[in-house]
Amino acid sequence: MHIDLSGQVILVTGASRGIGKAIATQLVRSGASVALHYNRSADPAKALASDLGSAAWTVAGNLEDPQQAASLVEKTIDRFGKLTGVVNNAGIALSSAIDKADQEYLEDWQRTHRVNVDSLALICKKALEYFINHGGGRIVNISSRAAFRGDTPDYMAYAASKGAVVALTRSIARGFGKKGVKAFIVAPGFTRTDMAQDFIDQYGEGFALDDIALDTLTEPKDLAPLVTLLLSGLSDHSTGATIDVNAGSYVH
Repeated sequence: MHIDLSGQVILVTGASRGIGKAIATQLVRSGASVALHYNRSADPAKALASDLGSAAWTVAGNLEDPQQAASLVEKTIDRFGKLTGVVNNAGIALSSAIDKADQEYLEDWQRTHRVNVDSLALICKKALEYFINHGGGRIVNISSRAAFRGDTPDYMAYAASKGAVVALTRSIARGFGKKGVKAFIVAPGFTRTDMAQDFIDQYGEGFALDDIALDTLTEPKDLAPLVTLLLSGLSDHSTGATIDVNAGSYVH
């Protein structure tokens, strides 16, 4: 089955590498125009845009500042003239042990939630405002298996933030469906990305492999076809659903 996204304009956060890069690449190959958000990785983002051609455009924004995050929607609309979808993929995972000083520990939690929850929520808000007045749209929020099964003690802030993403997305799906908005949750397990490398360096790749039902780690490209399907309109009756991509490491 060929999925045709011709005429769609989609904002992908964290698109310069990893899961976001794989998703953005697949969306463009399926016919969409894509705003490639990045923070510090300007060169990789611009290289990706060059590879993908005129349908791809880069936009910078530091998601530790929710106001910068909020501006991404307007900038995308200004560039392409409309918006039909958003993929909130960008996120951070900070290792924060409970033996840290209270203030330092709290700062890790606040930073994690600014990026993973506050900025994501404002992007959703701005997209909703536009969708409601322009015939609807679709939001795909990348959560994590950690939202459902928890994470290691050093990554409790990450797990908590991803749980918030689930509740927010379900609320959007239930509250705005009759206004043309569909919202979906994709919950990866351990995926081989630059961000995951910090975990591998800390715990070892064997720790991750022993935890899954398959013999290879999930790759970013394994998520891209699913996200493309969700944005196509072919799975709108799955709105509010969580789709797990975790190699059988958490089944519910």
